[in-house]
Amino acid sequence: MVDLVPRSFWRFPATPSLWEDEEDWGTLTNWPSGLSLSEDNAHVYVQVAVPGVDPKDIEVTFDKGIVWIKGEAKEEEKEKKYYRKAASVFSYRVAVPGDLDTNKEPEAAVKNGVMTVTFAKSPKTQPKKISVREEK
Repeated sequence: MVDLVPRSFWRFPATPSLWEDEEDWGTLTNWPSGLSLSEDNAHVYVQVAVPGVDPKDIEVTFDKGIVWIKGEAKEEEKEKKYYRKAASVFSYRVAVPGDLDTNKEPEAAVKNGVMTVTFAKSPKTQPKKISVREEK
């Protein structure tokens, strides 16, 4: 069968193709979002842009290795006539990589419009320093 319209025509740059395997969905490098995922030797960090959102209006859930962050910027209703109003609702779901320490509770904090959720790594996965001694 010959495709009259190439499959790439129907693909938006930020969404996976319907014809691709699900495993490839998380590997898109140009996925537009306000979410960053990083790690160092001791922690895994999930950072989300939440400008103008009150921390009370953000919900963070962590279950089965997936963190779900959702919220809404609430504005006082005023007597305004809107021609266009910016979206103020967000929802992010991302798998947190690595072997996490289940004994330590994740921490979430907002500073300068960026919320950071910090997960501690398991002590057994952290690098160990080996001392070097001089033989005589």
